[in-house]
Amino acid sequence: MTDEPQYGVGKRSADDLVEAPQLAYLPRDPKHYNPGIGVIGCGGISEYHLREYQKAGYRVLALCDRIEERAAKRRAEFFPTADVTNDYRRILERDDIEVIDAATHPCERLPILEEAISAKKHILSQKPFVENLKDGGRLVAAAREAGVKLAVNQNGRWAPHFCYIRRAIEQGLLGDVASVHFSLGWDHSWTADTPFNEIKHLALYDFAVHWFDMICCFMAGKTATRVFASIAKTPSQKPAPPMLAHAAIEFENALGTISLNGDVQTGQEDRTYVMGTKGSAMSVGPDLLKQDVTLHLQGGRSMPALEGNWFANGFHGTMGELLCAIEEGREPENAASNNLPSLALCFAAVASAESGQPQTPGEALTMP
Repeated sequence: MTDEPQYGVGKRSADDLVEAPQLAYLPRDPKHYNPGIGVIGCGGISEYHLREYQKAGYRVLALCDRIEERAAKRRAEFFPTADVTNDYRRILERDDIEVIDAATHPCERLPILEEAISAKKHILSQKPFVENLKDGGRLVAAAREAGVKLAVNQNGRWAPHFCYIRRAIEQGLLGDVASVHFSLGWDHSWTADTPFNEIKHLALYDFAVHWFDMICCFMAGKTATRVFASIAKTPSQKPAPPMLAHAAIEFENALGTISLNGDVQTGQEDRTYVMGTKGSAMSVGPDLLKQDVTLHLQGGRSMPALEGNWFANGFHGTMGELLCAIEEGREPENAASNNLPSLALCFAAVASAESGQPQTPGEALTMP
């Protein structure tokens, strides 16, 4: 008698290729609600926001940037009938604009979010949401008091590979998640000639906040208890901030890791592995836009053919989810309230990299 699983006639091997589960990983649009949207901040990332809003048929009525020519450029590219201004307060004063996309840098965004809440506008805030957890908690409370929805553009949640795995976990297909590992090797040297070059923890903070957020999503229901992180520079990197970073996160009965190398010139790879008590999921590709997912369950192995990519699905998904939540009278999946644990994890990792000591998430309230 053997304890090994027996795959005889009529039994399916765990290695057999089977049909992939049908999971709702694609962005959703509201059924009827199509409010006026005002975009505040028309820098580089706004191109991806506006392209997806245009495809989805959303109504962007006004564009704002302190450099008005940037807003005018985006208007010409995507929404030729939109108004243009360099004063965001003009957008907040308009009754025909119900939703604000605040796509400025974090240091400029706090007063915009505060005033938008006071004006009773629903808000999609660019990530990272805030630079101080107390500010984040205060904004969440203010939005709740004002009766408006406050969401965060954690667009990685709707990247096809991440969203499919997220839905598999939510459906209980993987069981109790015990292990999440991210390993990324990519070229981040484009930041050397941009303002991003001034961010000391560019890799661990501005970039990795997506992966801290995904660890929190995949570990939903679990509380991170300790984080250890470190950073280093490669001999060949062009950007000033360290391009090497890693973080180890402890949960009760679970572990997560993030390994980053932003100075890979050849052989780039982006890899995700999630293991649960019932199965595992992995996603591998040369970058975050091209990913192949494999789901390993007791009934067999499946490889879903996923549509879209991170930028298309991600920027559509974050705004679409906010609009659906407003229409359906519920909190959005990307609500600011459930993004705060992700930021706490990120801040703890940065504090650990600064101190060389493990940190407890929630104790570091802000970036160093």
